[in-house]
Amino acid sequence: MSAEVEQKDSGKGKKGKQKKIKTRVDFTPMVDMNMLLITFFMLCTSLSKPQTMEISMPTNDKVADDQTTKVKESQAVTLILDENNKVYYYLGMFKAGDQSLLQETSYAPTGIREMLIKKNSEVVAKINDLKKQKADLKITQEEYIKKASEAKDSKDSPTVIIKATDKSTYKNLVDALDEMQICSISKYVIVPITDGEKALLAAKTGGASAVKN
Repeated sequence: MSAEVEQKDSGKGKKGKQKKIKTRVDFTPMVDMNMLLITFFMLCTSLSKPQTMEISMPTNDKVADDQTTKVKESQAVTLILDENNKVYYYLGMFKAGDQSLLQETSYAPTGIREMLIKKNSEVVAKINDLKKQKADLKITQEEYIKKASEAKDSKDSPTVIIKATDKSTYKNLVDALDEMQICSISKYVIVPITDGEKALLAAKTGGASAVKN
C-alpha cells in the first residue's frame, strides 16, 4: 500500500495562501495480502472430521459353556426392538414359552435408561465420581479417560445384547446405542433375533409380526 502526495502551486507566489495538496492511497497491494491470508487460513484450519459411532460386534472366538451360562445368568440383558417404537427386554437366560420373562419398556428416560442404570449402578457411580473429580481439576482429561475405561470394563458390568425384529426402524437401533453411551455400558453386541424369541414376542404381543422371517 502506498500513498502519493500531489502538490500544486499557483506560481504566483502570493503570501498567506495555502497550497492545495491531494493525497491518493493505492490499495492494490492489499489484494495480494488478502489472498495470502485466505491461503494461510485454508491451510492451517483443520477440517471437521466425520463423527462415527463405534459398535462392538460379537466375536468369533469360542467361549466355554460354563462361562457363557455364567454371563447370561448374572450379567446379560437382552433388548428386543419391535415395531411402533416398542422395546422389550429380559434378564439372564432365555426360557422358551415363559411369557413372564419378557418385559415391555420404552425409549424414554424412565424406560431403558432407568433399567440399565440400575443394572449398571456401580459403574455409573464411579463414572459420576470421576466426572466430579475432573470438574474440580483433581484429575486431568487423560486420567479421566483412563480411569473411566477401567471402570466400564469391570467384571461386574452388564453385557447388553441388542436384537431387532424386521419391523423395527434404524432410529430404534440408534436410540438403543445412544442409551449404551448414556448408561456407561461398554459391553454390548448386536445379534439377530432367534426363532424362540420371535415366538415368545408374538405370544406376548398377540401378533405375528415378530415371527416373520
